[in-house]
Amino acid sequence: MTSQTATPVIVNGAGGQMGREVVKAIANASDMTLFGAIEQQPNYIGQDAGELAGCDLLEVPIINDLQGMLVMAAQEKQPAVMVDFTHPDSVYENVRSTIAYGIRPVVGTTGLSQKQISDLAEFAQKASIGTLIIPNFSIGMVLLQQAAIAASQYFDHVEIIELHHNQKADAPSGTAIKTAQMLSELGKTYNVPSVEETEKIPGAKGSLVDEGIRIHSVRLPGLIAHQEVIFGGPGQIYTLRHDTTDRSCYMPGVLLAIRKVQSLTKLIYGLEKIL
Repeated sequence: MTSQTATPVIVNGAGGQMGREVVKAIANASDMTLFGAIEQQPNYIGQDAGELAGCDLLEVPIINDLQGMLVMAAQEKQPAVMVDFTHPDSVYENVRSTIAYGIRPVVGTTGLSQKQISDLAEFAQKASIGTLIIPNFSIGMVLLQQAAIAASQYFDHVEIIELHHNQKADAPSGTAIKTAQMLSELGKTYNVPSVEETEKIPGAKGSLVDEGIRIHSVRLPGLIAHQEVIFGGPGQIYTLRHDTTDRSCYMPGVLLAIRKVQSLTKLIYGLEKIL
């Protein structure tokens, strides 16, 4: 059992790089306690979540039963939160189950479709359960997106390049899609062609998203997470870039989301909505 002042947190995907950082951040947060650690990779099962994350022993063994952990968390007097950094193939069912048990999800896993997000939003609202889906927890990325919105008033041509490690399962990244959506909501069409264009190899110009915006994805070992938004105009190029050099940069945003989700009664998409 946890104290009535500390928020019980379940980390789903506790064996992954992001999951380990979340475990460490929760261990160092005075208003939270690690209630459970879930991981599907069999070689992590039974290990202490704190030891695996590189911090002190937390006496929380890693298990592979999310449903069972949700049942136990639902019995806590203090409302619990589930942080999900898993895989695009499982995140929808993870979040839906979490809401069904009255646990508040904070989702960092990308790859959800717009229909899945809409379905989860409807489900969360009916249950009055706060839910946060955050494509990127970095404050710096939020600032980049805000700067891109400001620049869009003066530029009609823009391309997005996102670069990630080669263990990332989805492309384009949720952050790049979110950035394109934010730009497309401003009521203008970008990149109107001045010549008849031909792609000799399909996809050579990237993925066409909304309002003429294209996203280019790069996957290479040695990268973590990087994004460029490149604006072009007569005689000038304006480039916005954000580089992640360590996953610890996401942790202030993760902790903020855990605290904020407890006061919500619906689904919110994007870190900028809770800052």
